[in-house]
Amino acid sequence: MSTAPSRFPLTDWTVVVPVVALLALVFSWGRDLPGYAVALVALCLGGAVLAAVHHAEVVALRVGEPFGSLVLAVAVTVIEVALIVTLMADGGDKTASLARDTVFAAVMITCNGIVGLSLLVGALRNRVAVFNAEGSGAALATVATLAVLSLVLPTFTTSKPGPEFSTAQLAFAAVASLALYGLFIAVQTVRHRDYFLPVATEAGTGNAAGGGAAASGGGGDGDGDGAHAAPPTSRAALVSLGLLLVALIAVVGDAKAVSPTIEAGVAKAGLPNAVVGVIIALLVLAPETLAAVRAARRDRVQTSLNLAYGSAIASIGLTIPAIALATIWLSGPLLLGLGPIHMVLLALTVVVSALTIAPGRATLLQGGVHLVLLAAYLFLAVSP
Repeated sequence: MSTAPSRFPLTDWTVVVPVVALLALVFSWGRDLPGYAVALVALCLGGAVLAAVHHAEVVALRVGEPFGSLVLAVAVTVIEVALIVTLMADGGDKTASLARDTVFAAVMITCNGIVGLSLLVGALRNRVAVFNAEGSGAALATVATLAVLSLVLPTFTTSKPGPEFSTAQLAFAAVASLALYGLFIAVQTVRHRDYFLPVATEAGTGNAAGGGAAASGGGGDGDGDGAHAAPPTSRAALVSLGLLLVALIAVVGDAKAVSPTIEAGVAKAGLPNAVVGVIIALLVLAPETLAAVRAARRDRVQTSLNLAYGSAIASIGLTIPAIALATIWLSGPLLLGLGPIHMVLLALTVVVSALTIAPGRATLLQGGVHLVLLAAYLFLAVSP
């Protein structure tokens, strides 16, 4: 990344695009849009995604890793949770499984799509993608635990019929999710921050010194193309943080604005309703995906994994407590338990991810395996 600017001209596209995308959200909210308007909103959505990635990188350059990836992951997830609650409040019984479908889609996209693309790009660049097994392994264990507690157990509990939690069980899942999320953040940012810093690599070989001590210092800014980039000023970072939030609100809001068109297209094609959640999750996670791939291109695969697993943890750890609170005023059932096909895919994802993370290095094969798992999930979502 080039040296970050100390100020943003008002005519810069990274300033104009988020504002335009937010205006598109304001004018399209709650309205039936004609085809040309949907196309314009979708175009604004794509621009907001690119702007969000830019501003996330400016913020990350200022605060260093792992705080940079944490900012983007939490910001996207908080707005995503608001979108889910809004859609559930408006949709009635037909959105009973929306939270489950969206959260599981986020887990599969992050743990297989973002991880697979990042490993593929890193391995293409240096033959072997290198990362910190301690930090990535801890993140994967947290994802697996949260996913099983929140998405698998409801299928087998007997207090209520169907894949639902009772009120007490949902409260326990919410508290446990928040506790695990808070503990992970404390470990990632304070107690074992070095486990989540980019690993210093030898150019062209992908070899790394072992363990957490191999991480480059100074917030992980000592490797890749960003090695000599001067950190932006505090003012520029704050401006970027504000524009990042604007861009992310526009991304999620514009995704909601085009969702009726998506729903109509899915219904017309005779596809399962869960496909809507998958498409929305793909749109919402686009900023993290682009940011992770760009980090991998700069030999910062650990940053990419921080984004992937951090987003999955935040998606479950923040969504389940929010939904638990929302059930106070939301009517209708809340279906959280996964079906047999999705449980098999989740189990396979956890096993394959553990085998990928354990050595602290990966080749093209591991990246390809994760992408095939994502492809299988997307195919089975369309043709269950």
